[in-house]
Amino acid sequence: MADSRYRWQPQTGVVGAVLLIGTIAPLLAGLIAWVAGSASVADWCWAAGTVVAIAPALWWVISALRRGRIGVDLIAVLSLVGTLWVHEYLAGALIAVMLSGGHALDAAAERRATRDLRALLERAPRTARRRCGDVVRVVDLDEIGVGDILVIAAGEVVPTDGRILDSVAELDESALTGEPLQVERTAGQPVRSGVLNAGGVFEMRATATADESTYAGIVRLAREAGAATAPTVRLADRYAAWFLPLTLAVAGASYWLSGSLVRAVAVLVVATPCPLLLAAPVAIVSGLSRSSRIGVVVRDGGALENLGRATTLVMDKTGTVTAGRPIVTEVAAAPGADQTWLLRVAASVDQLSPHVLAEAIVTEALARGIELDVATAVSEQAGRGVTGEVDGHRVQVGKLAESTTVPGWARPVLNRARLDSAAIAWITVDDVPLGAVLLRDPLRRHAPRTLRRLREAGLNRLVMLTGDRPEPAREVATVLGLDEVCAEQSPADKVEAVRREADEHVTVMVGDGINDAPALAAATVGVAMGARGSTASSEAADIVLTTDRLDRLADAMDIARWSRRIAVQSATVGMALSLLAMVIAAVGWLPPAAGALLQEGIDVAVILNALRALRGGPAADRGLPTDTEELLRRFAAEHDVMQDALATLRTVADRIADRPDAAALATLETTHRFLVEDLLPHEQAEETQLYPALAGPLGGSEATATMSRAHAEIQRLTTRIGTHLELARARGGFDPDQVDDLLACLYGLYAVLRLHFVQEEENYFTLAADERL
Repeated sequence: MADSRYRWQPQTGVVGAVLLIGTIAPLLAGLIAWVAGSASVADWCWAAGTVVAIAPALWWVISALRRGRIGVDLIAVLSLVGTLWVHEYLAGALIAVMLSGGHALDAAAERRATRDLRALLERAPRTARRRCGDVVRVVDLDEIGVGDILVIAAGEVVPTDGRILDSVAELDESALTGEPLQVERTAGQPVRSGVLNAGGVFEMRATATADESTYAGIVRLAREAGAATAPTVRLADRYAAWFLPLTLAVAGASYWLSGSLVRAVAVLVVATPCPLLLAAPVAIVSGLSRSSRIGVVVRDGGALENLGRATTLVMDKTGTVTAGRPIVTEVAAAPGADQTWLLRVAASVDQLSPHVLAEAIVTEALARGIELDVATAVSEQAGRGVTGEVDGHRVQVGKLAESTTVPGWARPVLNRARLDSAAIAWITVDDVPLGAVLLRDPLRRHAPRTLRRLREAGLNRLVMLTGDRPEPAREVATVLGLDEVCAEQSPADKVEAVRREADEHVTVMVGDGINDAPALAAATVGVAMGARGSTASSEAADIVLTTDRLDRLADAMDIARWSRRIAVQSATVGMALSLLAMVIAAVGWLPPAAGALLQEGIDVAVILNALRALRGGPAADRGLPTDTEELLRRFAAEHDVMQDALATLRTVADRIADRPDAAALATLETTHRFLVEDLLPHEQAEETQLYPALAGPLGGSEATATMSRAHAEIQRLTTRIGTHLELARARGGFDPDQVDDLLACLYGLYAVLRLHFVQEEENYFTLAADERL
């Protein structure tokens, strides 16, 4: 399954090296012979070097013509032939070296192209387990027919489309939808090929052959999308559209007016587009080198050029603008139950489960410094959860049993899960539901800032395609300020949407899953989140972000635009100087050999200018003082610690609204103690230490003024809650007249703190060079 865009083959590098050596060696040999006084031998050496370059140059011209383009190589061919015709052999040898050197640099960029979409095929199963009566046999995929009963073992990829027969199947559909959370399919429900069995063994009835299945369709889509992608029009070829006819006109006019063929050849020699053949590739290769240093692997110079002029960004949601893996957002406990103990026993049971939600719960417990126990009698039921014994209690984490009624204390938890599009893992102890863990796939902390940077870099249309439901997709789109969002998209839908955008604009597509591979191949520039994303998406992409950070795309776009600007500048200045030299040569003041040497001087100047791309543009220096970065990391870590405590504000408010009794008052006292002893000192330290340190990098204290106003509001609401607490203590309970205002303060403070934390994390903490942020 070869992608037509990846034309680089290893032997191309060998041919380029041989050509470069084959032109440099005769030039040097001729210079040695000339210094030794053997002019005829020097001419033969230089002529040989010229001839060596003519054949490949002619082939490049023919290849361009076949693609419907006339490239700058045509001028080089004419000048090479012309120097032989008028016996200006040194000029020909110099042009040959410049020509082979330019293409060697261009080949160095192309060498970044690697394998094709082979990972799609590698992941696909080759065999399946087919049951006939009581016998299960392993058969090749092409032997599967519609109606066959297939047995899917744990960890296996479903080989074809079908329907579940008699059990609950827990499936990882991320390869198709990009969503990280497992889904359940019960008897009679459909299952698609390419998904992973994340639970126990189940049986299914095939409804399609392997060739007609969903996964096979994805492979075909990726192949077709790659084949339909138009070849990249390089910078040099775009300039050749006007430079070539102008050169021929000047050379022709010179010959017509003077009758001297030498003058015409001299014009062609100084017009040899080495600023295009050398300077532009040098700038682009410099950009490739700089990109690789920040964790952005660009496959070829054409991709970097296109990235530099892109106007539309299409992106997947899961794993691209979201983290791609669930995290715990809240641990709710029944009245009288200890939240930390519940999380400890739940994680102790879950640590033996490979389930993605179990992994998130264990990670949360360890992050809080909770020491886990070794659970015994652990068993896992697909689609239901994990059960084990801890501290003499029978603990189950997962779904509630069908016979279990959701307790009254959990109704607010269910509402929050529904409103926040969160998953719930119930913690049941001795058959009594005592806790619930809410989990979400969070927005990447740096995503909003990155998308703002991308808009500043020239992207004027941002589109999100996702296989997720419309509700969470619209929520993400609102936060990020996207222009359009399309939910419940299949891989085919994504390809069609990307093709529509690419037909009208230079389009960048960002994704991280196998389901994104066809869309990446269909875009002008495909970008894969490669650190955790699938191999297939990385192979289909033109650019791979190896650090798994979307903000690196903004950095790469800055580099691409800067490199392209330097390339255009070098080429423009070089061609302007060449035009001036052409006029001088046309009037007979510049013979071919001297013209070739002058052209070499122009080449050196523009190449030195092109090397400026290695340093990066003005936007490249985003560094912060070390002490400021340390402050950012310190306060980011404090945010992580206090995130869970923020949820208690809403929990205590719910409890007071439901029953303002002595237990609710005790909970309020604990919450107020957190506000006074932990939260307010944190906010005060930010105000006096962090914000002044950020004033310089952000251009003044006004950049943090709105955050300072938020600190004042947090202080006001905390003081007001403290006043309510004192009144309640004095009266021995809550006065009905104060409950409404107290609830407004608690809910209001919760909302202000959530927004304030997110704003600081997105605007300030992402400035620190810390991968965790």
